[in-house]
Amino acid sequence: MQTLFRFLSHWPLGLLHAIGFFLGWATWWASPTYRRRFRENVAQSGLPWSAVRPAVGAAGKMVMELPWLWFRPADRPLGDKVRWLNSELIEEAKRQGRGVIFLTPHLGCFEVTAQSYAELFTEPGKPITVLYRPARKAAIRPIVETARRRPGLAAAPASLAGVRQMIRALRQGQAVGLLPDQVPPEGLGVWAPFLGRPAYTMTLASRLAQQTGAAVLLVWGERLPRGRGYVVRVDALEPALPEGGADQAQSAAALINRAMERLILQCPEQYLWGYHRYKEPRHDTALSGGAT
Repeated sequence: MQTLFRFLSHWPLGLLHAIGFFLGWATWWASPTYRRRFRENVAQSGLPWSAVRPAVGAAGKMVMELPWLWFRPADRPLGDKVRWLNSELIEEAKRQGRGVIFLTPHLGCFEVTAQSYAELFTEPGKPITVLYRPARKAAIRPIVETARRRPGLAAAPASLAGVRQMIRALRQGQAVGLLPDQVPPEGLGVWAPFLGRPAYTMTLASRLAQQTGAAVLLVWGERLPRGRGYVVRVDALEPALPEGGADQAQSAAALINRAMERLILQCPEQYLWGYHRYKEPRHDTALSGGAT
């Protein structure tokens, strides 16, 4: 599998996206379960089908761009393939000596945001740390665990050790990245509205901010047509996360979900509508003890 990924990493991004478009539609027609969930999530959002139809092909593009991103040689930077908007929000947090928590939904190319940040904003010994869930399939696990460790980029597993790694990074003024619309294990989230329906939502982002005083920013990578690259958009989380109080976790989760909704509605044609956002959380003993 790694050999295939390395081979594909040398292909032009535009060609990979073109193949991905057909892969997305092939998956759509081949899987009734995926098709049903996709349509149900779209209906729940209230958006018309015409606004989200391109997301079928975009899901395949996301898959096919992974070899190009993960196995691109370290001496071949993203360079002008990525353009940043509102990056002054990052510079302001760095001037204040604060860590930064980046919140990214399953929208566009979320892999490119961390890689580009690593190239442009990190310093030696101060990488951006991204949280990832180890792949369940043994054949894929080595690819995910090794490919995301690039210069300026560190990966933290979704475990107590990984959470502690992120806390240390934030306290040292570094950045971390999370996908807050990912369903967390049982006991590590609360039920909060998401596009009009309760969804089990992680509380990790608000706990990290509360414990470290880090700035919280929203970020997502818009995929440009014909392989031209990406535009990474940064925004502030407004209003700010609540501090303290018995219902702090619930309020923070609802606020973050509303922020994710706003991002998704900016570009619904690149959201992963087939993601099982409303599933019941799974029990995970590796994280059941919480984080301190």
